[in-house]
Amino acid sequence: MNQKISITVNGVSHELEVNPRLLLIDLLRAHLELTGTKSGCGHGDCGACTVLVDGKPANACLLLAVEVDGKKVTTIEGLAEGDRLHPVQQAFIDHGAMQCGFCIPGMILSAKALLDETPHPTEEQVRDAIAGNLCRCTGYAKIVQAILSVSKSL
Repeated sequence: MNQKISITVNGVSHELEVNPRLLLIDLLRAHLELTGTKSGCGHGDCGACTVLVDGKPANACLLLAVEVDGKKVTTIEGLAEGDRLHPVQQAFIDHGAMQCGFCIPGMILSAKALLDETPHPTEEQVRDAIAGNLCRCTGYAKIVQAILSVSKSL
């Protein structure tokens, strides 16, 4: 039996009937066609599926869609304002902080959450904030530099 939920995703309200076992990642990718959120390990270990739920990082592969009823969800698609990238997105480009790009949406959302809470983090705080986001390509140095560069401009 489906359950009615009401969520706001990237500023758009949605009233949906979903299977109570539907994962948030599947709601976002298959039902709302927001494919920027990546499905990696499916166990909450890699961070590729990180989204913001009421401003806090969460693994969409571990949350049921019914658990976000009444909440605000932000995906990577919700950060840019029109053609203008969010400062964290732009910093990742400017610093060459990505290679294959698979981990980047979750990494950027984790960074945004950190900067919203701590506008001028230390390098250690940045590394702690992205510790749940695994990257096989970059070695993290440029990612940390990109995040720190945004903190200097705030």
